[in-house]
Amino acid sequence: MEVVTTPPQPHHHSLFSRISVAVNLRRGPVEEMVVESGGGEVVVAVGKSLTKSVALLKWTVKKFPNHAVCILHVHRPSPFIPTPLGKLPARQANDVVVEAFRHQEREATKKLLNDYNRICCNAKIKPRFISIEADQVQNGIVDLVKKHNIHKLVIGAEVRSSKKASYASKHAPPFCKIWFVNNGKHVWTRESPETSSLVASSIQDEPPPAYNLRSLSLQQINGEALLQREDVCSSSSRSPIHSEHNLFSPARSQMEVDPSKSNHIHQLDAVHGTTSLRSSASESESSKIQERRLLEQLADIMEEADFTRNEAIFELLKCNELEDEALDAIDKTRILCSAHEREVKLTVEAEDSLRSSIEEQEGVVKERAELTTKLQQAIRNIAILDTRALETDRRCKEVAGELKLIQASIANLQHEKKKIKRQKTEALKWIDNWKSLGQAARQQSRESIIGSSTEIAEFSFQDLQSATCNFSEHFRIGHGGYGAVYKGELLGMTVAIKKMHPHNAQRLSDFHHQARLLCDLRHPHLVSLIGVCQEACSLVYEYLPGGNLQDRFFSRSIGPPTWKMRTQIISGIASALFFLHTFYPEEIVHGDLKPENILLDSNNSCKVSDIGNRLVLGQSLDFPKGAFPYMDPEFHFTRILTPESDIYSLGIIILQLLTGRTPGHLAYLVRKEVSRTNLSSILDPSAGEWSMFVARRLMELGLQCCELNSRDRPELTPNLLHELEQLHVLEEKSIPSFFLCPIFQEMMHDPQIAADGFTYEGEALRGWFENGHDTSPMTNLKLSHLNLTPNHSLRVAIQEWLSRS
Repeated sequence: MEVVTTPPQPHHHSLFSRISVAVNLRRGPVEEMVVESGGGEVVVAVGKSLTKSVALLKWTVKKFPNHAVCILHVHRPSPFIPTPLGKLPARQANDVVVEAFRHQEREATKKLLNDYNRICCNAKIKPRFISIEADQVQNGIVDLVKKHNIHKLVIGAEVRSSKKASYASKHAPPFCKIWFVNNGKHVWTRESPETSSLVASSIQDEPPPAYNLRSLSLQQINGEALLQREDVCSSSSRSPIHSEHNLFSPARSQMEVDPSKSNHIHQLDAVHGTTSLRSSASESESSKIQERRLLEQLADIMEEADFTRNEAIFELLKCNELEDEALDAIDKTRILCSAHEREVKLTVEAEDSLRSSIEEQEGVVKERAELTTKLQQAIRNIAILDTRALETDRRCKEVAGELKLIQASIANLQHEKKKIKRQKTEALKWIDNWKSLGQAARQQSRESIIGSSTEIAEFSFQDLQSATCNFSEHFRIGHGGYGAVYKGELLGMTVAIKKMHPHNAQRLSDFHHQARLLCDLRHPHLVSLIGVCQEACSLVYEYLPGGNLQDRFFSRSIGPPTWKMRTQIISGIASALFFLHTFYPEEIVHGDLKPENILLDSNNSCKVSDIGNRLVLGQSLDFPKGAFPYMDPEFHFTRILTPESDIYSLGIIILQLLTGRTPGHLAYLVRKEVSRTNLSSILDPSAGEWSMFVARRLMELGLQCCELNSRDRPELTPNLLHELEQLHVLEEKSIPSFFLCPIFQEMMHDPQIAADGFTYEGEALRGWFENGHDTSPMTNLKLSHLNLTPNHSLRVAIQEWLSRS
């Protein structure tokens, strides 16, 4: 690549004063030099170092003020290419990677030349550029000199690596004069043969004037020789290069003589002294001949000294070149060793990977053979099983017929059992109905509508609108899956109006029939139905000011209920469920029992609500809208709601009233904690000081109701209801002393006889033994054994006492 620009105009010596500071141009003391006159073009060989090249340019401009400047640069492509595996030789690297790296090198070279151009432009120099790529920089320089016929070349000469200078001085064409400069100082000049021959011929053809030789004395000749040696020494002392490494000496009009020829110079001084004395005595022709002979000898000696010095310099340069080549060879060897080590490492890894793959393949083949054997065995087994399956199908068909007969018999027996059960509990139901009518006597305003008559009151849609201000949101007190509940005033009393969703309504005839059936449900712990509105598909219930049980738990103004109130609530819920499950002619399943459907009146007496949703709306019992934590787990498999489903919901509510916790996984958590800790640690402290007998009985009942298998859940009986009704008044009665546990001082629930003959609560006595005691709690004497015997007679006596209470 060659870039030619217009040659610059001549400049004075200070034209580098405005060069950018970025190139770190040092302005030291200006070296005295002989300025080359005339014109023409001088070529400066620059490298990658801006600092050294700027110093070289500065010297060139001062040396050749009236010459055009041409910048010569040889780019040497790197023999190694950087890769993720390290530096690789260019011939071993990927062609794409090599090309990309070469492109980066060319861009860097362009940027370098642009920097040189910018520096020259700042110095008001308009240079011409010559650039080429070569494997060796010195070869590229010599090739460009030959190609462009360069006569004047300035090149940098490093002291420790003079490979380029040595090569250029040896192989450059004879017509090229080369100036070697180091750190901005002239080191040596290689004259062209034409110039040397002209100088030599001028010395030989033009003899010195006689009057000069005659006028020179011996002292003057010796003084000039001494001055010449002092100039050489002073020039050497100004150079920054040490004497032992100085390859070139500055030379302007004089040349340094090799030390080996110093004796000849001294002889020459002596001869000059003698000649000067003789010339002053006579001017004979023989003197002139002798002087010419001496001058010829002096020229020969100087030429021989110059040749010897150049030969020594070339040998030293050659040694440096060989050293550089040796260092390069060592570096290449080190790189090749590293590459070989990496290759060996990769080979070992590849062999390990191949060995692992072979082992895995052998394992797969072995596993495949085993699987093939198992598959064949499985096929044989399948054939045998197919034969057995056919036989089983045939047998199943036979058994299915027999099973249908058995199921029909079981259904008949169950029907008879239910019929007998209804007949047995019918009397108790009517007794409860009459009790409810007696307790409701204080509500005279409602007796006129409800009374003992089963006639249902009919309300118009306008009546409901006026009672609720057109169903205003301010009158809404609740909502659920079946509809919204509004508070209103009808017939001079506060009522609760439940407006069903229109898409849930049945035909009007069915709605009226089911509402009349719901009106027949009269129980102290069931919310009473006052009337209906067929136009709005609404039910009118009595209003209970105490809210629902869920809100009462979190009420800050009233506070949570006490343990006695909670016991009464459990008894009331159980009584209502017993009434529904034994209703004649067909049992009724609530299916949505939860704290939100347990309402409280002003006396904190509970009543179960939302029993009419399924009856009035005709919803199927296998699609309940109840809360998931209170739902019977068996329903998820059978999709059928039974009275046992309500028993499960009652158990969750009992545990929630005892612990005050959320219903999620409550039965599992209570069982786990009761087995590990004391019962009192899991009771709700906001209910007050619990009676441990009452709490233990309710905890046992709640866990039994929450059994996953419905057959393991207890059945609601009159005896159980009576026991629940009497639990909250036990503390107010005088309990016989022999019913109390000597350790807990509470009524015993599980009386056990110890070896000392005394009866204790089973839980208390087991805790006594677990704490490391082997003595009697009453006598403090050592027990003969630690076995316990249940006291069944005392348990029966306690239960009879509770039932009579």
